[in-house]
Amino acid sequence: MHVFEFDINRPVQYVITGKFEAPSPMWMHENFPLIDYELFVITKDVLYISYNDESFAVKEGEYLLLPPMPPPGNRRKGYQSSNCSFYWLHFNIQHDVRVSSISGTQHSFYQDYARHNSDNIKEYTLAIPQQAQIPRSQKVVVLMKQLQDSIRNNYSNTAVDYLSTVILCELHSQLYHTYGVSADDKSKKEKKQLYNDIIDYIKQNTDRNLKVSDVAFHFGYNAKYLSHLFSNIAGIPLKQFILNVKMDAANFMLIDTNSSINEIAHSLGFTDSHNFAKAYKKVAGMTPTEYRNAFSKRLLYHV
Repeated sequence: MHVFEFDINRPVQYVITGKFEAPSPMWMHENFPLIDYELFVITKDVLYISYNDESFAVKEGEYLLLPPMPPPGNRRKGYQSSNCSFYWLHFNIQHDVRVSSISGTQHSFYQDYARHNSDNIKEYTLAIPQQAQIPRSQKVVVLMKQLQDSIRNNYSNTAVDYLSTVILCELHSQLYHTYGVSADDKSKKEKKQLYNDIIDYIKQNTDRNLKVSDVAFHFGYNAKYLSHLFSNIAGIPLKQFILNVKMDAANFMLIDTNSSINEIAHSLGFTDSHNFAKAYKKVAGMTPTEYRNAFSKRLLYHV
């Protein structure tokens, strides 16, 4: 299979786009020459098309990318009837395109691509196999629809060039992150995302008497596992982090509001001011009143 590597320091040049629905199950693609790049995104059935002495069967949820070729190899035509439908996009490239061949799987290609390309190269280069299953095809379809809507609304040439480029970027990103990331990297990324979600959840719920078991239940994990995962990343136990977040919020209210100690305690999910003061002193080394007297630099007045 061929892989096309596009440099996207500059956008591709949009030519034309559309959506096609076969008028009958007996439809076959006509014999037409191709003078630019063409991308097919199949939304129903199978597209049977031959090009440059190769035959392609492109199933629903897959794409096919055909490059321009010199005659007579540049004619694409159907070789079997089908009741298919697809979105299509023609575009040109303003630079040389590197074309390579792969004999292995997409997994092996993208993992090799990830290992041997620097972050800077990966940032500005798209590596797209000629044909592949699209991991999240509906997202690509939405972008194709947005491009067509932009054409109907007379967007500038620059805008539609960039929108066309975004479609190729989406294909590359989906394939790269599906096949190019190892299982270990995926696991680390998922754990870091869960860690960040836990932090957001705790900060959004400082008014609750939040326990580790409550957080675990919310995210659908065992409390012991979740606490261990969080501690490995944050360096402190989850229970301690929950308390630290509450104390940070308490510090702000103590020196920047006129709220009473009892009001602050209840706003942070404590049952009473005594439990709040006890927990606060354990963390800060002083009582809430001592902290307020020591650090409050001004009086707040209601006007």
